[in-house]
Amino acid sequence: MKNIVILGSTGSIGASALEVIEKFPDRFRVLGLSAWKNSELLMSQIIKFRPQVVAVADERLRNRLASDLSGRQDIPEILCGIQGISEVAGMPGADIVISAIVGSAGLLPTLTAVRAGRTVALANKETLVMAGHIFTEEVRNSGACLLPVDSEHSAIFQCLSGRSRESVRRLILTASGGPFLGRTADEMEEVTTADALRHPSWQMGRKISIDSATLMNKGLEVIEASYLFDMPAGMISALVHPQSIVHSLVEFVDGSCLAQLSNPDMKGPIAYALSYPERLDAVMEPIGWERLPGLTFSMPDTDTFRCLSLAYEALRSGGTMPAVLNAANEAAVYAFLDGRISFNDIPAIIEKTMEAHMTETATDIELVISADRWARSMAAEIIKG
Repeated sequence: MKNIVILGSTGSIGASALEVIEKFPDRFRVLGLSAWKNSELLMSQIIKFRPQVVAVADERLRNRLASDLSGRQDIPEILCGIQGISEVAGMPGADIVISAIVGSAGLLPTLTAVRAGRTVALANKETLVMAGHIFTEEVRNSGACLLPVDSEHSAIFQCLSGRSRESVRRLILTASGGPFLGRTADEMEEVTTADALRHPSWQMGRKISIDSATLMNKGLEVIEASYLFDMPAGMISALVHPQSIVHSLVEFVDGSCLAQLSNPDMKGPIAYALSYPERLDAVMEPIGWERLPGLTFSMPDTDTFRCLSLAYEALRSGGTMPAVLNAANEAAVYAFLDGRISFNDIPAIIEKTMEAHMTETATDIELVISADRWARSMAAEIIKG
């Protein structure tokens, strides 16, 4: 029986993880949960899975949750704020911590889990984007185990199993292309939030759906792959694959490739991280090979979808630049979701913020957080005009 902590249990990854756990009650037990604002969904998760500890955004939500739970048996300890969420991340007795918090807010709690020596199932790519060198060093020093949950990185992880780094020529991340595949920048000038949220393959949260539409999600995944697998930018490529069946590939020095394929369902990589190195039975629907119309691949249009190029630029610059890229992107995406900027403004705001930044060596977390705050402030000024 493995004890599981889920950071971000009310998001799409967290909810899918709970579906997997519920299907295998003899293998997994929920020890702790954290959410941010969605206390109603968290309440239902508490009743069903009976965790020992939970955490929410602030004191007001904690009090509301405590009031709603009053009179019930097995009431968990309720914490709040980033400190409370970090306490859940590092709580004793946890075997696996699923880091599924969206955005930079996941950095400190995930780092707490690593410092506690836990196995961390990582779905929060921003942790590695912001502080890749620091984070991977903490993993080595603490003896923690890092398992990827993003479908692309899980695919690469599976394809690399038992293979030496020297045998690898490059990693190839696949991208669906998002809802605007094939459109020009002019054609995207008037797209709405609803248009951008309409992902053709995956059911995801609002922020990651916009990142997919701009191809920034693929850019962040390139940076994450660089730190996860210790590969430079020049050994990581991206291919557009609209069917979302091939989740990524590894090309070897002899010219051969290995790929991992499955239907687009996040329960697959989540289950693999939870059960590694075993596999759980009947997690996803098998591929209906005879019904597939075909699998196609093409190079991404980085002139139109400039966020991918900006991510490569940030990775090559190194230091604090990836943290600045991530912070500027978050600020721009939420401004778009709020209707304050257009879709095409997103890469322009990120680029201007990066141009204004003087890259520093990321020697500690405080410096990374300082760069993050600076970038948010700079991006806000650019958004205001």
